[in-house]
Amino acid sequence: MNRKEIKTLRRPFVKELFKKNKFNLTMTVIAALLAAAANLVISWLIKEISDLIAGDCRYAYPMLLIVGGGAFALLISGWILDHFFLSRFRAKALKQYREYAFDRLMEKGILAFSGENTSLYISALSNDVNTVEQDFIGKLQGTIQVAVTFVGALVLMIYYSPLLTLISIGFSLLPIFVSVVLGNKAAKAEKDVSDRKEGYTGMLKDALTGFAVIKSFKAERSISRLHDQSNGDVADASEKRTKVNVNVGYASGLAGGVLQFGVFFVAAALALSGKEGITAGIAIVFVQLLNYVLAPIQTFPTFYAGAKSSFALIDKLAEALHKNIPDVGEHIAPALSEGISIRDLCFSYEENKPVLVDIDMELPAGGCYALVGGSGSGKSTLLNLLMASSKEYRGEIFYDGRELKNVSPGSLYDLVSIIQQNVFVFNSTIRNNITMFSEFPKEEVDRAVRFSGLSKLIEEKGEDYLCGENGSGLSGGERQRLSIARALLRKTPVLFVDEATASLDAETSFEVLDAILNLSGYTRVIVTHDLDENILRRCNGLFTLRNGVVVERGTFDELIEQKGYFYSLFTVSQR
Repeated sequence: MNRKEIKTLRRPFVKELFKKNKFNLTMTVIAALLAAAANLVISWLIKEISDLIAGDCRYAYPMLLIVGGGAFALLISGWILDHFFLSRFRAKALKQYREYAFDRLMEKGILAFSGENTSLYISALSNDVNTVEQDFIGKLQGTIQVAVTFVGALVLMIYYSPLLTLISIGFSLLPIFVSVVLGNKAAKAEKDVSDRKEGYTGMLKDALTGFAVIKSFKAERSISRLHDQSNGDVADASEKRTKVNVNVGYASGLAGGVLQFGVFFVAAALALSGKEGITAGIAIVFVQLLNYVLAPIQTFPTFYAGAKSSFALIDKLAEALHKNIPDVGEHIAPALSEGISIRDLCFSYEENKPVLVDIDMELPAGGCYALVGGSGSGKSTLLNLLMASSKEYRGEIFYDGRELKNVSPGSLYDLVSIIQQNVFVFNSTIRNNITMFSEFPKEEVDRAVRFSGLSKLIEEKGEDYLCGENGSGLSGGERQRLSIARALLRKTPVLFVDEATASLDAETSFEVLDAILNLSGYTRVIVTHDLDENILRRCNGLFTLRNGVVVERGTFDELIEQKGYFYSLFTVSQR
């Protein structure tokens, strides 16, 4: 993407920081203006008091005292406004930013999201947001105050001595150059830290998710080495960023020192020579005003670098969220009257490595069908294609005569639900996990609970029982029944079951599959490794896959009588 396109993507994210937040921002800006005005009045007072001491003042002492009191009143007013509105502005800005980014994330399609690194989003909504708060939002109000003070100080300086002001501007070119050059380096260093943290977050997530696998294979040392390497990358990037920021601070300070001392000595020389009407008060106030001219030169490089770094992080998130596969296609009704037809279906993940070959199936509506076969035979891939996981297949898939490639994915998800081996459970109540935090009539929830076999669990623990992180408080069978209840509550007429009982014992596996088979009015397609005769006899049809090919089809009794591949699988499973 070019810069213009990236800026276009960034714009709505930055707007969210200020949207519905303008009153709080306005109050903080007014506070900054009051503080700036107070500082300028105090500078003017320094000049007048200095001239008063030297016997060259146009104002009486009581008048200066009153003006001084007014300056402190301005400071206190700014403090009060900041107390009430600054924290509110920052909190609301980040809240709106996170909400907008998360809503955009939820708009992504399954196809787009499945190919992405989730660590990018975890880092963007945690570490990166903290950077945006600290380096952009947190410094915005102070920078506004410094900018206003700078303008006011410059006006006073021109009023007192145009020549000295021109000299000051000449000295200012060096700090401005430093801010631009080092600001770019700081932005690059900040983005590198974000990228490294994203990688570390991904590694940490993998280690915690696969903790049981790590322990069972005694891979602790290997994983620790991977962790240490990733952690070291973050430390190295952070060290480099700190060095860049230190260089920005010191270079800005050095350039500012050249400015301050240069102008101070020139002002002293002009005052001593008696030229340009420079009095002792003007020389002294120029030093004071130079602090306000110097402040933005010291502050702007840091703010510029921080803002640029923040924008780089925002751009990174905006680009990732922009990558989406639009939900386009024909909208179909959430009903299946004829059935699912699969004709000459071929699919491969890699060229010349077919996973499915010339699959033909007829799955009439309302029936229950089982896909069986050895590991790697293509069962789950076929089920995923029926869920529109990819459009890169040859052949045809029809739902009531409508080719799947032409159907809107969002519309398809109103027609089908899937129950998988790994059921994600939120750390919330049983009811919230069934309803997915939506509102449903009590009778509909009760029906889903009853038909999924969750009644006993709710009787024992109650529907407000907290399930624990990823369902740690539930057994495997309970998690699967919870998944069935979710599907029933959605009332999708088609239900896919992908190895849902693979990690369950034989008794629990039978209970879960029995609950699915007892559902009437649903078209069910079950991928199962469990060749339980009592289950398979109740299916309307079985399809045996081998190396991506349907080698046998029929009822349980028909396949047993053929004494072919299915018969071999079934016989081995009974031993």
